[in-house]
Amino acid sequence: MERGQGEKSAVQEIYENYGIKTYPIVTVREIIEALYNTPVDGKIYIDDVMKEKMEAYLGISTDKLLTAGAETIYMVCISLFIGAIIAFPLAILLYLTRKNGMYQNRFVNGLLNIIINVIRSTPFIIMLVCVMPLTKVLVGTRIGTKAALVPLTIYIAPYLARLMEGALLETKAGIIEAAEAMGATPLQIVWHFILPESLGSLILTITTGTIGLIGATAMAAYIGGGGIGNIALTYGYQQFNNRLMFFTVLILIIVVQLIQNLGTWASAKIRRAR
Repeated sequence: MERGQGEKSAVQEIYENYGIKTYPIVTVREIIEALYNTPVDGKIYIDDVMKEKMEAYLGISTDKLLTAGAETIYMVCISLFIGAIIAFPLAILLYLTRKNGMYQNRFVNGLLNIIINVIRSTPFIIMLVCVMPLTKVLVGTRIGTKAALVPLTIYIAPYLARLMEGALLETKAGIIEAAEAMGATPLQIVWHFILPESLGSLILTITTGTIGLIGATAMAAYIGGGGIGNIALTYGYQQFNNRLMFFTVLILIIVVQLIQNLGTWASAKIRRAR
């Protein structure tokens, strides 16, 4: 019995013949096939003709574009997560050991500043090459999307640490003085007073770091990192496909605008709530 021809469904036949209620199990593929080329709720799904025209115009298959997008999301999310875990304690240390800080220590603060400044001043394209031996040790390969995570994390961690330090420094001195007057320990001051007060700025810090990582993933294409940057470089620039190159740039601009607007909105909402 073919579906869609007006016959009774298998579920109906089983119920009528045996009195047993059953429920159909369908796969995602069957759902897509049912919706494909069919307007649903006013939405028109891309059919084969439109898909072929788009691929002919851009000179690349949509599967490659979707894969590149997934690779970019993978690199940004993983490296941002690991980088933030590293950056947060660094920012706390910088804040506590600064001059007139709660744990003032010129040696520790100076050493951290030197390390952070050296990494931040190194161009990312050079860092990609310099950390290849370390990348080989950590992930077992020097090329590919997985290998790109190492330089991306090294790039973003000190960048976020410096931005987070600036966010923490925005806390008003009166709040810290009030916390000290109540007998709060330095750890309690940081956790219960400084962090909540600087949360809005920290969200903007993560937003800025995310946008910076998106740009860095484009350069990761030089070590086979994949992603949208690899599409623009390999299939766009190197093959003189200006349409594809400008299309990828447009996609990146839209993504960056969305991320920035979301981060600004979230930061403003938290600040108003306080």
